Amino acid sequence: MPPRRQPPLLPLLQDQAPHSSTPSPNDSPPPPPPPPPPPPPLITEASGSGTTPILDPTTIALVTLLSSQMTNQMKAAIPEMFNLLRNEMNNTGNSSGEASGNTGGTSHYSYKSFVGCKPPSFSGSEGAVGLIQWIEKIEATLDLCSCPEHHKARYSAGTFNKRALTWWNGQINARGREEAMAMPWEDFKTLLRTEFCPKNELQKLEVELSNHVMKGADHMGYTTRYHELVALVPDMVPTLEKRIDRYVGGLPACIQGMVVSANPTTVESAVRLSGKLTDLMVASGVLKKEADTGKRKEESSKKPQHPQHPKKKQKFIKNYTVATPLNQVAAAQQNVPKKQYTGPHPLCTKCQYHHNANTHCRQCTGCGRKGHWVQQCRMTPNPAVNNAALALPPPANQNNGGCFNCGEQGHFAKNCPKKAQQAIQAPRGRAFVIGAPAARQDPNVVTGTFLLHDFYASVLFDTGADQSFISADFACQLDSIEEQLDSPYIIEVANGKQITVSTVHRNCPLTLNGHTFAIDLIPMELGSFDIIVGMDWLSSNRVEVVCSEKLLRVPLPDDRVLEVRGDRAKRSVKIISCIKARKCLQKKCVAFLAHVVEKEKDKKKIQDVPVVKEYPEVFPEDLPGLPPVRPVEFRIDLVPGATPVAKSPYRLAPSEMQELSNQLQELLDKGFIRPSYSPWGAPVLFVKKKDGSFRMCIDYRELNKLTIKNRYPLPRIDDLFDQLQGAQYFSKIDLRSGYHQLRVQDEDIPKTAFRTRYGHYEFLVMPFGLTNAPAVFMDLMNRVCKPYLDQFVIVFIDDILIYSKSKAEHEQHLRKILKLLMEQKLYAKFSKCEFWLREVQFLGHVVNSEGIHVDPAKIEAIKNWDTPKTPTEIRSFLGLAGYYRRFISNFSKIALPLTKLTQKSEPFVWEQKQEDAFQTLKQKLCNAPILSLPEGCDDFVVYCDASHQGLGCVLMQRDKVIAYASRQLKVHEKNYTTHDLELGAVIFALKIWRHYLYGTKCTIFTDHKSLQHIFDQKELNMRQRRWVELLNDYDCVIKYHPGKANVVADALSRKERVKPLRVRAMGMTVQTSLQDKIIHAQQEQLTEGT
Repeated sequence: MPPRRQPPLLPLLQDQAPHSSTPSPNDSPPPPPPPPPPPPPLITEASGSGTTPILDPTTIALVTLLSSQMTNQMKAAIPEMFNLLRNEMNNTGNSSGEASGNTGGTSHYSYKSFVGCKPPSFSGSEGAVGLIQWIEKIEATLDLCSCPEHHKARYSAGTFNKRALTWWNGQINARGREEAMAMPWEDFKTLLRTEFCPKNELQKLEVELSNHVMKGADHMGYTTRYHELVALVPDMVPTLEKRIDRYVGGLPACIQGMVVSANPTTVESAVRLSGKLTDLMVASGVLKKEADTGKRKEESSKKPQHPQHPKKKQKFIKNYTVATPLNQVAAAQQNVPKKQYTGPHPLCTKCQYHHNANTHCRQCTGCGRKGHWVQQCRMTPNPAVNNAALALPPPANQNNGGCFNCGEQGHFAKNCPKKAQQAIQAPRGRAFVIGAPAARQDPNVVTGTFLLHDFYASVLFDTGADQSFISADFACQLDSIEEQLDSPYIIEVANGKQITVSTVHRNCPLTLNGHTFAIDLIPMELGSFDIIVGMDWLSSNRVEVVCSEKLLRVPLPDDRVLEVRGDRAKRSVKIISCIKARKCLQKKCVAFLAHVVEKEKDKKKIQDVPVVKEYPEVFPEDLPGLPPVRPVEFRIDLVPGATPVAKSPYRLAPSEMQELSNQLQELLDKGFIRPSYSPWGAPVLFVKKKDGSFRMCIDYRELNKLTIKNRYPLPRIDDLFDQLQGAQYFSKIDLRSGYHQLRVQDEDIPKTAFRTRYGHYEFLVMPFGLTNAPAVFMDLMNRVCKPYLDQFVIVFIDDILIYSKSKAEHEQHLRKILKLLMEQKLYAKFSKCEFWLREVQFLGHVVNSEGIHVDPAKIEAIKNWDTPKTPTEIRSFLGLAGYYRRFISNFSKIALPLTKLTQKSEPFVWEQKQEDAFQTLKQKLCNAPILSLPEGCDDFVVYCDASHQGLGCVLMQRDKVIAYASRQLKVHEKNYTTHDLELGAVIFALKIWRHYLYGTKCTIFTDHKSLQHIFDQKELNMRQRRWVELLNDYDCVIKYHPGKANVVADALSRKERVKPLRVRAMGMTVQTSLQDKIIHAQQEQLTEGT
């Protein structure tokens, strides 16, 4: 009878071993199988001497069902029947082609063997953790039965039930049975994770892995849970480096640094090293094992797959009791072999420790146990003993008859005279030292700048500090004597660290708004403040602190109340460092990952701006097309003999290619470019704008080399600012693509050609990047604005600034300019324009009614400037700093060490003097004063001074500083006499400020007395005669001013004679009142000089 394919075994057959018995000797290989007939209920097979019965599944089920009622004799025969049946089925399975091979040593697979490995079932309700664990188990099962890749999804789906089975049937209907069954294993797992992994559970596991830290000395528990979490959320630590960093990051701080310094290359090496270090720390007492660590809570999503009855479960637990953690620890300690003693001392029979026979046994006076001293006791907490003291040996003087407390002879510990002294602990205080930005935001403190011993100091009034403190660095500048405190004072700072201080500065004069108070200050290392005023001074003076207003109310003896207002809080961004964030996470602080999206501000509308709303034609959304023919057109004049130059296009990124196509089409639609047949051709490149979009630029460098330069002058920035004197209202207009509002002369259009991937084009309007473009556009704007130029409008290329002294005037001026632009068909970009301002940023400066300020954005760039490494970098820095040299006194002298390094003959060696000059310039630029704008042409005063290092002068008007100027001496000028140097400083001031001083009466002060008689001297050398002739062109009077009083100009050339008091005071002054402070400081200097 030919064999037939058998169905899968019933559950009872699965429990039997596949080869538990020997096949019958009557069995023989079956003949080649013909097409199988329909299976009968009972089949017999010829096998030599007889027939062997083969049971079908129905018969087997019946026999199984009735076996419980059979006799013992019949039951004994059933296993042999089943073994015979299994052997026959194995032979049938191998011949039917399910096996991968039947040769010796070749593995085979079948669904039967997969089911025989008892794969876990999956219902879809186990949650994320259950799914990941099921995938791990099912993969192990598939590998065990050597399942090929194309059958893994088919076999694994056979374990589905309930929700998972319903979902899989839906996948089969949607994809088709063959495609679904042959799905790659990775795609199958991805589908499962997408369907059955709730994001909230994965997020909880990710948070747990991020915050996972080692508790106490539970190294094994920490490592086990770490491996579990890494397996559950592998995407959190995709690389080996991140897995090592995450593991090491959760270790205690006492061993973390040592593990990091060992630079482990695998997680296993980090685990081994940290385990050894943990044991050492436990032995030394730094880490302590918890008595009962308890069991880790299982995930909330993990549910039992086979629920049992409560009674049965309880009985099962009673039958299999597990040792408690304490028992495990004790057993582990007993199994650990003790280190063999190799010292010279004998073993004591009393305490079981090795020590000299003439000394007492070691007995702790804290806990009463033997084997250790009180300094090593782990039961008695002693905050004065640090971790290092735990490992120290006992004192050498603790011998027979000695005191266990102090180690001296003649008394016992209970009568020790030093014990009472130790009981009296030093008083403790609290001083939470915070930085200046944080203090201004803190509602419980008040900050400000006040005088202490005639030095300006940054002061923090802190109600959380018990005492008042002074920075140790600041205290060195004071003329005050330190006194010893009656007893040491222990201060606890914010990080928990304790500092012991023993000195104090008593009765220091602290001046608040003209009233002086005595204060005792304890010196210590502070952060951003010079002085911290604590509760000792606040309570003794009955000070009322109004935190919401940053105000102090101090009662005075005459029943008046002194109000002291501190610095107001400024809104700032609070930033936390990576290290601090990591520590917070380790302390189980709650953390949130937020995606910050910048919300667009409400766009300003033309209809909301007075006067501007009357001229909407000036502010179109885009340029309407080709500009009209104007009196000025852009010309490109070439040097004689120049020939056309054409360069191949640059390679562009795919995103840039798309942008190029779009911008070319936009320029063609507007009529700004046209196809070209010109022999000229420049390549195209893109530059990113501030908003992230691309600006198309043409590389016209080759054309610019052959172009004759247009020398039309651009206005001096100093001259432009001088026109703003007395202005109170400002409006700034920025033209929309200003260059494109000017035509190119017809015969020069071919020269603007450029080459792209999409064709050859040429500009009909003035493009960006040509050398003469700024000069030609400046010519156009001067012609357009000429009727109002320097009356109420100034222009720098395409930036138009309208200024007025009153609101009514500004309305008239703004209307005239907008009408002019409309008539000339010049269009502006409304989003970049600003109107009705009281303070405006213009050409790198900030201008308002008070004067001219340095642009904070430029100051930020200077503040973050790295130390120059080459002469080119020095030139770049000096170029930016020199732009603001009018704000810096003594600029040339300060920059002298840097300037020397830019010389070709000077080797580049960066020394301390260069570093000092570099940092000084940065500091002075960051604290630059406000310079006033000149008002009228009267009352100008010039202070001059000279030294062998340079010339310096300052221009003032009505006690207000207009500008500073200085320069270094030339080589031949270093040989001048003092008389000629001082006269040269006067000539230098007249030349540099000629536009202010020529034609007006002015006074020049100098500290060289003989210069006031220069016009009466009869014998003059040739240099002096030339300079006297120049002096005769000015209506000036030279007066003598003592050098001590001439500190303003003297500071420009003699740095050592500048008092730090003045510089520091100006640096700490509040911005809004800086101008008044400058005037007051100048008046004080003049008063001191007289």
